[in-house]
Amino acid sequence: MKPTQAKAPLSVREVICPQCKGPAIYAASNPYRPFCSERCKNIDLGAWANEDFRMPDNTANEDQLTDPGALQ
Repeated sequence: MKPTQAKAPLSVREVICPQCKGPAIYAASNPYRPFCSERCKNIDLGAWANEDFRMPDNTANEDQLTDPGALQ
């Protein structure tokens, strides 16, 4: 029987913080992941609340829709 081999410790994954672009630990030990800190997480949350990440709306508004027969 082979002797039991101890598993190597998992390497800590480091990612780029989406807010400040600094290093951030992506592990259960970082409650703010993928952000590096609570500050960066809150800045991002505030941007979502302000709708800074909204998608552009390219559809026509009701004011822009006209009846072609009404112009004659």
